[in-house]
Amino acid sequence: MIFYRKYFIFILLLVFSSKSFAQVFGGSPASIKWKQINSSTARIIFPEGLDTTAERISNTISFINGPMQNTIGKKSKKINLVLQNQTTISNAYVGLAPFRSEFFLTPLQNSFELGSLPWADQLTIHEYRHVQQYNNFNVGLSKVMYDIFGEEGQALANNATIPNWFFEGDAVYNETNVSRQGRGSLPFFYNGYRALWHEGKNYSWMKLRNGSFKDFVPNHYPLGFLLVAYGRQKYGDKFWENVTHDAASLKGLFYPFQKAIKKYSGVNYVTFRNDALNFFRKQFNLENINPVRSTRREPYKDEEYPAYIGNDSLIYVKSSYNQVPEFIIRTAGKEHKVKIRDYSIDNHFSYRNGKIIFATYRPDIRWGYRDYSDLRIIDVTSGKEQTLTNRTKYFSPDISEDGKKVIAVDESSDTKCTLKLLDAATGKVTQSIANPDQLFYTYPKFYTDKKIISAVRNPEGKMSIAVIDIDDGESSYLTPFSYNVIGFPYLFNDTLYFSYSYQKNDELFAYTFSDNKLWKIKHEQDTGFGKYEPSVNAENIIWTAFTAEGYRLKEVSKKNLEFKEMKPGYLDKNTSSFGITTLQKTNSNLLYSVPNDTFSFTKYPKAFKLFNFHSIEPSANDPVYSLNLLSENILNTLQSQFSFTYDRAEKYKEIGFSGTYGGFFPFLSAGINYSFERRTFYHGNAVTFNELEPFAGFNIPLNFSKGRSFTFLNFGSQYVFNQTNYRDAYKDTLGKISYGYSSNFISFSHQIQQAVQQIYPRFAQTLNINYKAPVSKYKGYQFMANGNLYFPGFLKTHSILLNGAYLKKDSIGEISFSSGFPFSRGYSSINLYEMYKWGANYSFPLLYPDAGFANIIYLLRVRSNLFFDDTEVHDFYNNGNKFSASFRSAGAEIYFDTKWWDEASITIGLRYSRLLDNDLFGGGGRNRFEVILPVNIFNQ
Repeated sequence: MIFYRKYFIFILLLVFSSKSFAQVFGGSPASIKWKQINSSTARIIFPEGLDTTAERISNTISFINGPMQNTIGKKSKKINLVLQNQTTISNAYVGLAPFRSEFFLTPLQNSFELGSLPWADQLTIHEYRHVQQYNNFNVGLSKVMYDIFGEEGQALANNATIPNWFFEGDAVYNETNVSRQGRGSLPFFYNGYRALWHEGKNYSWMKLRNGSFKDFVPNHYPLGFLLVAYGRQKYGDKFWENVTHDAASLKGLFYPFQKAIKKYSGVNYVTFRNDALNFFRKQFNLENINPVRSTRREPYKDEEYPAYIGNDSLIYVKSSYNQVPEFIIRTAGKEHKVKIRDYSIDNHFSYRNGKIIFATYRPDIRWGYRDYSDLRIIDVTSGKEQTLTNRTKYFSPDISEDGKKVIAVDESSDTKCTLKLLDAATGKVTQSIANPDQLFYTYPKFYTDKKIISAVRNPEGKMSIAVIDIDDGESSYLTPFSYNVIGFPYLFNDTLYFSYSYQKNDELFAYTFSDNKLWKIKHEQDTGFGKYEPSVNAENIIWTAFTAEGYRLKEVSKKNLEFKEMKPGYLDKNTSSFGITTLQKTNSNLLYSVPNDTFSFTKYPKAFKLFNFHSIEPSANDPVYSLNLLSENILNTLQSQFSFTYDRAEKYKEIGFSGTYGGFFPFLSAGINYSFERRTFYHGNAVTFNELEPFAGFNIPLNFSKGRSFTFLNFGSQYVFNQTNYRDAYKDTLGKISYGYSSNFISFSHQIQQAVQQIYPRFAQTLNINYKAPVSKYKGYQFMANGNLYFPGFLKTHSILLNGAYLKKDSIGEISFSSGFPFSRGYSSINLYEMYKWGANYSFPLLYPDAGFANIIYLLRVRSNLFFDDTEVHDFYNNGNKFSASFRSAGAEIYFDTKWWDEASITIGLRYSRLLDNDLFGGGGRNRFEVILPVNIFNQ
């Protein structure tokens, strides 16, 4: 029983350490007026103006819930779903603790990535599958965990027993099953695994599950789909329902998911996953690739959106695992950096006559769920940059031949899509082009002074290439509308080039305006999959293709291309099902039978269930142990908790309540703590006391990020009242002692973009200032400042970190505050009258092992840090004489960036410190060794 208890606690710690969905506290502007549709299956909460979208989502959920239960289970629990329309991010999530979902309603421009279905439909059929998963995984021991710890308990049990690849793979299968598209029908979705197989990169299962800092590894979405689709194809509709029911019930404490696979498939887990991957290898005729075939060992890098500059030069965006995206000009094989690209949602840009134009991401200063996509122009010759628009939602801009006009896609907060014509000098809108066909535009290009060409999606989600009249918005279509994805149009003379999903590949097509003919461009490329982002000059054509080492440019002479004429009718056929015939059986195309029922709309009060207690969370930081009852309302504007704490060392108990409201500006916080049976010493005798401590405060978080850097400022103040009630023999002597104090802080951080392999940003600054002082009865204060400067090291992945800190407090000693001063490493610290510290660090990676053990621990990276610390302190002896001392240390740290159970990212470190001075407040000896664990293993 002792072993099982330790095993359970270990799993508890690991799962609590896994990262949750990025939910933004108080992120929605206070001015939004919320409405709701309240049905038996979902409460849809949405801003005014999104009635039609909310009604469509409600209809879809109500309709598909029943049929979809036949493949996952019959349990159903109502979900609260919030529609966010102020952000430019294309995403959604369903989460526990609390049980809710959020849809971010701005679609991606790149239809190859997620498809072309109406965005609200796409989100609904994917995310509602997660709702059904959570509802039906609340069984057996998972339900016991829910009954004890609430929704966090279920999340813990579900994450420990069911892999993340199943959650996403099953949802991708569902979106592909109930619609006529979905990611499982997109060739782009398979490019990652096709590239690995083609290059003979036979990575281990643990590497496929956990990823890498040095090699490309597809994430758990395609991996999950390959396994889930094969399971449905081979073993039927009930296979995964049975497997997940047993796993979530913890039938078999160790590896319950793997045991369930063997039980219902008849083969062990290793055989099952190998069979699944081999099934898809055969679909692409890649089953006989020799695992040692690959001789390419190039580092990962991406080369995207090439554009010709004349006949002998190219400009494109280049990025890698150790380099953030930058604009590059290549001439005669030599590269020249133009500029580092601003932080953006994607790497798209357009080039014309020495000018680069692109969209850059910019967050709102205050509201986390409101951000913008503004246009920037770079003059390649001078390097001068210009911000063309502010606080806009513009995407995929193109600049006209004469350089005077810009066309861009405007995705407004009402979910409507419009083409905007802008003045290239001022950014002023000169014309909003009518959209009578309610199209969604992607990658528009100037055709003539009067026409625009764009890949478009119609309200059904079918795509075509449209020629749009600027004056009246009327469109003519060059290809028939179909669910095959189209994108990246490029015009050269009278020929339009574009990418098109055809059968099992994303191919290049062309349309010649002189004879109105459609052509498939044939070229047997030797590396890479897909042909995207074409650019053409008089002699050559270039595109980007995906390889196992990233997106790479492929340039060929036009003379080596074969143009095969295509009848438009051929393009109306859907892409391949990639061997998964079950996609066309149970629940096939359910989306197209969703009724258009009407619902009643009511106001959603922001005060609805402000206190929404969902979980009991244990916390352990020996000797302090606590239980916290957590609450968070659906709009995530009030977070609060009740807590009970026990200190094993001091033997005291504490109960408390705290809450923070972020629904308007600034954040307001308040709470109260009461501790009892605390002990201290007075004149050598033990004294017992109880302590009451109410508090209230505010803080103002601001986000000034833009361009190539991220900048945050947060400041605030808190008032704390403390009343100590002495007990027993000293009740009359000491009585009640009460005082109030304020705690004021400023926190600032600034950093440039950071690449995957970079441990720290190459340039960054942080500063934290805190001032505490009593405001009644007692005198005193404490001031502390702590700052860090980050600089580049000798290599791109190396970092120099300089740290400085200063603390000063009063010498009266009537009141003492905790400080958190960063004392020199290796020493026992103490809070003295005046302290200042400086330190230097040099951090660098050592190894990228990409190796693991038994699907338990996987080692991604080993990194090191060399350091020197110097802390100088000043204080006073009891006789009033001055006391000064130095605490210098030097040493090294080694950190292991790991994943546990293929889920939880945890960094563990070892530190050796050589003390150069005596440790006056601690033990003897100059050599100190420490184990460095995560500061908070719960809720990283």
